[in-house]
Amino acid sequence: MTPFSIAGVQMNVAVDHENVTAMAHKIDLAMIRFPWVQMVLFSELAPYGPVPENHPASYEEMLHLLCEKARQHNIWLIPGSMFVHEHGALFNEAVVINPAGEVIARYRKMFPFAPYEHGVTGGSECLVFDVPGVGRFGLSICYDIWFPETMRQITAMGAEVLLHPVLTGTTDRDIEISIAQATAAMFQCYIFDINGLGSGGTGRSCVVDPVGNLVYQAAGQEEIIPIEVDFDMVRRQRVTGHRSLGQTLKSFRDRNCAFPVYNETFDTGYLNSLGALEMPQQGSRDGVHMAPPEAVLPLDHTSPAGEIIDIAKPTAEAGGK
Repeated sequence: MTPFSIAGVQMNVAVDHENVTAMAHKIDLAMIRFPWVQMVLFSELAPYGPVPENHPASYEEMLHLLCEKARQHNIWLIPGSMFVHEHGALFNEAVVINPAGEVIARYRKMFPFAPYEHGVTGGSECLVFDVPGVGRFGLSICYDIWFPETMRQITAMGAEVLLHPVLTGTTDRDIEISIAQATAAMFQCYIFDINGLGSGGTGRSCVVDPVGNLVYQAAGQEEIIPIEVDFDMVRRQRVTGHRSLGQTLKSFRDRNCAFPVYNETFDTGYLNSLGALEMPQQGSRDGVHMAPPEAVLPLDHTSPAGEIIDIAKPTAEAGGK
């Protein structure tokens, strides 16, 4: 067994003042109570809350404090995420701090929660990093997990544990937990899905194992969640399958099918017909009277003219070559 202990911190996130001091105290408390912990993970936007205007122009002082905490306790630290301005754009960025107190990686949320996360630009690169002698970790933020392409890429890069800080204070937390379970099972990895409280979310943080089982789910109070990860379990399951059954990563690798939706020449006419990505308004009837999509093929995969269509290859009419 290759053991590694991660503590998720579910804490109250204030919107009217910084939370960095409280985070430092939580790190100290976690290490007093659970001295075997080797990594600490906070929720999305934990340091300064969900309002971009409340984030400082510079994070140098905050990072200095948290880097010192990582060095003091000899832990890996992911302190949630922060809003970062660069070249006129606003990003939601998370950093990875190693036990030497060094920032070794930065990740920018690829899918801002549009249109609600207004004005935030999505990042363009996935992130994985190694803990030497232990295993490989992937990092994504909140809404990213709703897009399986992100996890497909991260696991193709070798990630065995997904670190997933979230800020969910909305009515879809149940769905998020289900997505975390399904994602862990499909991609055969651990998922640490850590939410905040107050302005930082409704809690119910969870940890899911590579089978898709909930290892633990918190309720709605402040909590430190130390969970030991078994990397040997991940590796064996990816080779032999869950209960020696489904080997999903290898099956995808060895597939015979192509997916035109990933082709740059794919016809996006139907998706464009859905309209602008914008906030619904009171009494909106958008979409109620939409015509059915003409381009969707019937179950026998025949065109309206009756010829058989190979759905693994784009047709010329659909923009294919």
